[in-house]
Formats: sequence, C-alpha cells, structure tokens
Amino acid sequence: MNAREEILRRIEGIVPTRPAADVAASYDRIDRSYLRRHHEDGVLDLFAERVADYRATVLRVDASELPSAVAGRLAARPGSYGVPADLPAEWTAATGAPLVRDPSPPSLDGLAGAVTGCAVAIAETGTIVLDHGAAQGPRALSLVPDYHLIVVLADQVAPDVPEALERLDPSSPLTFVSGPSATSDIELSRVEGVHGPRTLEVLVVQ
Repeated sequence: MNAREEILRRIEGIVPTRPAADVAASYDRIDRSYLRRHHEDGVLDLFAERVADYRATVLRVDASELPSAVAGRLAARPGSYGVPADLPAEWTAATGAPLVRDPSPPSLDGLAGAVTGCAVAIAETGTIVLDHGAAQGPRALSLVPDYHLIVVLADQVAPDVPEALERLDPSSPLTFVSGPSATSDIELSRVEGVHGPRTLEVLVVQ
C-alpha cells in the first residue's frame, strides 16, 4: 500500500462511504426552485462587460473576421504559440506566428502564449469554462504560458450559472477562468500571473 492509498483508507475509516442511492436521494431533496435565468436580452453585451471588469481584453468579431483578429493579437507578441492539435485550422489561417500543436509540458514555459477555444461561458459572472475537450488542449496549456487567447463562440455563452453548469460534464477536468490570474497577499498587494496567465484576451465570435 502506497502513501496515497493509506491516506484514503484512513479517511474512509473516519468518514464511511455513503451508498450511491443515499447520495442520489440527498441531491433529489435539494430545493431547485431558485431563479435560473436573470437575463434574456443583451447576453453577449453583458458577457463582454463582465469579462472586461476582470482586466481582460475583449474583442467582438464576426466569424469572417476571426482569422485576422487572431493574427493581429498574436503579431503583437512575437514568439511561438501553443495550440491544441484539434484547434480549427481556419482560426489561425492568417497568422504568421509559429504554432506548436500539443506542445510538451516542458516546452510550455518557453511559449509566448496559448490559443484555445472553450466549453462554455457565463455572461452573469464573466467566467469562461474549459473542460479540456475539443479545441482546448490539456489544462497545463491554459495555465503555464503567460498569455492566453480564448475564442468564445456566441452560442457558447450562457446567461447564468445554472444553465452553464447544465452544459458541462462534472466528471471532466473543469477550469474556470475569470480574468487573468491574480492574487493579493496579506497587505493586499495585487500580483498577476502567479497561478496562470498574466494576460487574458477574449475574442467573442458573434
């Protein structure tokens, strides 16, 4: 038995595992009569406003403008960019920046940034969620490089949290992005780039 197994064994001895039926019954008893949607109109406007509140750069573009918009953002930061192997080729068709598809973990720190899609976005909170599925790559790709460019499609934006969560698989490795990485110490000095990208830019495709 290794250390991890020993720790889990001790935890189970203190907090016995509940039968799956009991857990399901507990969830069924939760009152879900709360308001599930606060916004019907102007969802993209609200999302762009809330993301910008986090000190992220937000640009709204038409689908035909996306390749040139991606090229313009990457041209402003010379270097190589990590992208998922399944990132749609048309998104980067106009860029001259070197692209590294599915970069290895040791190479991530040497990249100028990363370009990914997302799974869902939440207008109410200005949050972007990656489940590391299609066009998103592994979690390290979105956390290690200092710059992250995320493409958000209009139909991926949910008005509120409940609807967004319903679109996600809780068994997936979910990463919630609310602006660039930032933290404050006990003296409230803001430091960016500690736990993830220092700079976040978002292209909202209308």
